[in-house]
Amino acid sequence: MENGSVRIVSLIPSATEILANLGLSDVIVGRSHECDYPPEIKNRPVCTQARLNSDAPSSEIHHQVNNILQSALSIYQVKTDVLEQLQPTHILTQDQCDVCAVSLKDVEKAVAELTHSSPQIISLQPNVLQDVWHDIERVADVFGVDSVKVLENLEARVKICQQKIQGLSLEEVPTVACIEWTDPLMAAANWIPELVNLAGGQTVFSLAGQPSPHLQWENLLVSNPDIIIFMPCGFDLHRTRQEAQLFTQNSQWDKLHAAQTGRVYITDGNSYFNRPGPRLVDSLEILSEILHPEIFDYGYKGKAWEPL
Repeated sequence: MENGSVRIVSLIPSATEILANLGLSDVIVGRSHECDYPPEIKNRPVCTQARLNSDAPSSEIHHQVNNILQSALSIYQVKTDVLEQLQPTHILTQDQCDVCAVSLKDVEKAVAELTHSSPQIISLQPNVLQDVWHDIERVADVFGVDSVKVLENLEARVKICQQKIQGLSLEEVPTVACIEWTDPLMAAANWIPELVNLAGGQTVFSLAGQPSPHLQWENLLVSNPDIIIFMPCGFDLHRTRQEAQLFTQNSQWDKLHAAQTGRVYITDGNSYFNRPGPRLVDSLEILSEILHPEIFDYGYKGKAWEPL
């Protein structure tokens, strides 16, 4: 395909990162309000907006989300007027989570209203790491670019982690609870259990490729994991620290093994764990550092994760 005629609007951060990794940043003409990486795409016109206040406390955000969805509205809106001006040839979106990003249904509706262009919609729906590799390959095929080097590089980094933990005994594999939301309490699932296992840990609560389950405090106490990692959806390191500190005020907190041994960590979930794109491999490396600091030191500490 001739890249000169290609005009891509990416409505999901992970797709923007996939495009950039494939060398297609130059043909991205529009983005979502959440696409912020790599930095060079920040000057592209914004084509979506949220109907909720993401600065509110976790419980309030959850409440807003439920109210919006119950009113049969979407949490995010597509700015059809901006799309009309941009005249994209392709729109990348997702069909995985209506709370994370604009839904496929909304994109289809917006595209149906366009008069100047009829862009092709490419919808991604990754649940595990293999799906992300397929997405990269699929996007590369659509735009006629090569994904082999990109995928080889990502897969090689995964293999390095696997090789380094091969000698671990069962006792050296910690149980890990990854917290995706604090109020109500939810465990991180989809690709997260797989990343934890690849990093030499064993997830409690969630299954690879499945939606994130709701938990009760009792679940946390009974499973009593060796390590607790906070990675709330859409929150950076600073915001995650605030949420985690609120969470630890629970009177039961000190009963937890991870709290007693100081193995509680916060991460920048928004940049890493919540985005099913190339930086899931960075997320694996971050987990490797957290779980096995005696083996791994990639230099993410202080930037992508910190002890609580």
